[in-house]
Amino acid sequence: MLNCELQVHGMKKIICSLFVSIIEVVSFAQYQSNLSQTAWVDSVFASLNNDEKISQLILVRALPNDTGISKTADLIRNYQIGSLCFFQGGPVRQANATNYYQSITKTPLLVTIDAEWGLGMRLDSVNKLPYQLTLGALSDASLIYEMGKVVGEQCKRIGVQVNFAPVVDINNNPNNPVIGYRSFGEDKNKVTQFGLAYMKGMQDVGIMACAKHFPGHGDVDVDSHLDLPVINKSIGQLDSLELKPFEALFNAGVGSVMIAHLYIPAIDSTVNMATSLSKNNVTGLLKTRLGYNGLTFTDALEMKGVAKYWPGGEAAAEALIAGNDILCLPESVPDAIAATKKAIDDKKLTWEEIDNKQVETRRYYKSFERSQCKNG
Repeated sequence: MLNCELQVHGMKKIICSLFVSIIEVVSFAQYQSNLSQTAWVDSVFASLNNDEKISQLILVRALPNDTGISKTADLIRNYQIGSLCFFQGGPVRQANATNYYQSITKTPLLVTIDAEWGLGMRLDSVNKLPYQLTLGALSDASLIYEMGKVVGEQCKRIGVQVNFAPVVDINNNPNNPVIGYRSFGEDKNKVTQFGLAYMKGMQDVGIMACAKHFPGHGDVDVDSHLDLPVINKSIGQLDSLELKPFEALFNAGVGSVMIAHLYIPAIDSTVNMATSLSKNNVTGLLKTRLGYNGLTFTDALEMKGVAKYWPGGEAAAEALIAGNDILCLPESVPDAIAATKKAIDDKKLTWEEIDNKQVETRRYYKSFERSQCKNG
């Protein structure tokens, strides 16, 4: 048993995702006793200055060791960061760190993890579940659904609200250096079926899933952590293969999607324009054509697929202009804030759009939360 396990009393996130875990050790209950949830959210939101409103759209890496805790705490105190993602440590250390971070923030934090095969992918003392490629050898999707529930329960137990899974990229390039065993395989129908099962398992126990990496990272021979992969396919080819699993998960109500760093001229021919920063991709293809209205996370903006071509805070500003909701792991928080404010000054972005991201996110999460209650 995890004796410092987080007890979640309710969810109400005020900005980028508007989730709130009300944790026993954090005294947010005093607000609820005096104000309705809506009034509390509005009052805290109104107290944020412009820099803090931008910061609430930023997700940073949280490391549950002494040095990492100090650095993360400084970002929370100095900038009012909205979201955290854990990548290593242990379950007890992560729970303790999460409790501490929640106790020092003005606005409750959204806690995420990148745990494609469960918490054992990132944390010690937790058994690892099978890779997605191994699961792809199965014929019974109900087993994948049950695994999704197990992963969801693991996340709930330590206070995580969003898991960046499942991967629904199709493993259709044997030279792919970064997807491989993370995919359910090369069969688009199996990737779709198993991706749906994994997503539903997690979301049926109240953990938001994240379909990744849109619009499909399977057919590349370059690791986007190191450079910007190029996919020379037509829109028709993408429609018939890469986009199929994403469309199915969108139609089934997946809570969020992660946008890949890819250069796909058929979507946006601007030189070195990653799909994560492309308005043609995020607003045009994803939101307008495919009708997706859930949360959009960028892939990590510190990855060289974007950082090589969009240094400093430029990538963060371009990602918001493109239509993304949450900026994952920008190279520099102050640079991201400064570049976003410059984009607003240059009339490429507006404060109204910054505010609307938060209002729309709150609206969407409320509908997601109701569906989870109905599903039990």
